[in-house]
Amino acid sequence: MGYPDTFEGFMVESQEDWKNFQKKDFKPKPFEDRDIDVQIDACGVCGSDVHTIDGGWGDAPMPLCVGHEVIGKAVKVGPKVTTVKVGDRVGVGAQIQACLECNICKSDNENYCPHKVDTYGSPYSDGTISQGGYSSHIRAHEYFTFKIPDAIPTHEAAPMMCAGITTFSPMHRAGVGPGKKVAVVGVGGLGHYALLWASAMGAEVYAVSHSPDKEATARELGAKEFIVTKDKDWHKPWAFTFNFMLNTADATDKFDIPAYLSTLAVNGEFHHVGLPDNPLPSFKAQAFTPNGCKMGGSHIGSRTEMIKMLDLAAEKKVKPMIETISISPEGCAEAVTGVKTNKVRYRYTLVDYDKAFPNR
Repeated sequence: MGYPDTFEGFMVESQEDWKNFQKKDFKPKPFEDRDIDVQIDACGVCGSDVHTIDGGWGDAPMPLCVGHEVIGKAVKVGPKVTTVKVGDRVGVGAQIQACLECNICKSDNENYCPHKVDTYGSPYSDGTISQGGYSSHIRAHEYFTFKIPDAIPTHEAAPMMCAGITTFSPMHRAGVGPGKKVAVVGVGGLGHYALLWASAMGAEVYAVSHSPDKEATARELGAKEFIVTKDKDWHKPWAFTFNFMLNTADATDKFDIPAYLSTLAVNGEFHHVGLPDNPLPSFKAQAFTPNGCKMGGSHIGSRTEMIKMLDLAAEKKVKPMIETISISPEGCAEAVTGVKTNKVRYRYTLVDYDKAFPNR
C-alpha cells in the first residue's frame, strides 16, 4: 500500500540472526490528533539497537526495526499539534509516547512515566508494536518530536537524540558547570558526548579510560587530564577529587567499583548511563561511607532537557565525531557490527534514505 498506510523499514527477524536486515513493510499505529509523521533523512546507530537485536538485554518482539536517533522532515501533523509544522526539520529520540497526565509527567520527568512507550519494541495501547528509525517514516507524538536548530547538521543531530540526551540529562540535573570537577568513564559513543557537554557547561573535565590510545581524542574533546585505569592503584592519586563521575562504559560488570567511588569528593556521585548485559559486581556497602558518596543511574532525559541540550549544542558549536553509512541491508549490518566490536569512532549515522526508499 505504501505511505501513509504502511511504512518501510530494514528489519531483523530473529535475535539469532541479528545482522540480517531485510526491507519490509509494517503498519504504524493509528494517527492521532497530536501525532506527527516524519519522513526520515538520517538515524543514529545506538548501542541500545545492538543490545536489543542480539538479545543482550533479553527478548524483543520480532520482526523489529530498531533506531531511535531520528532526524527528518515533518510531512503530516495532527490538528492539535502546536509545536511543529509541515516542512520542519525535526528529531525523535528513544521515547515516543507517555501518558502526560501523571505526577511524574507533570514534573518534567516524562522519561520515567510508567506508561511510556519506547521508540521501538514497545506496545501501544491498541497492541501495535512501535518500530524505529531504520525506516522510511516514523509516527511520533509531538511532545517527543523536537525542532532541530539550523546550526546543527543532520548527521550530527541524529546521535544527540539518544546518546546526547542520555549524557546531558544527568549532568544537567547534577548542576555540572563552573567550579565542578567532572570525570567521564569511557571514551566511546556515549563518553565522547559526555566530554563535550561537560566542557561546554564550563566544568573541569577528566577522562577515565582503560585505553591509553584514546588520550589525544579525550583531550581534543575537552578533557584536562586523562586517567588510565590499567594500573592496580590508578585511583589513589585521585582520592576525594570528583564532584560527579559519569560512567558511560558498558563493561561495568568488570569494574572494581569501590576504586571508582574512592575518587569522589564528599557527597559526590557515581552515575551510570552505560548499561552492560551482565550484573554489576558485588561490593560492600562500606564503600560508600568514607566520602558519603552515592551511586545512581538515569534513563534518557525530558523534553525540557532535550531543548536545552540542542540549544547548548547550537550555541557552543558542539562537534561530535560521527561516521556516516548509507542505509541498506549491508549498511545496517556494517553499523551494528561496528558498534558491537567498538570499531566505530565514535557514533554512526545512517544516511542516504532517499536512495533506500525512493517511492515515499
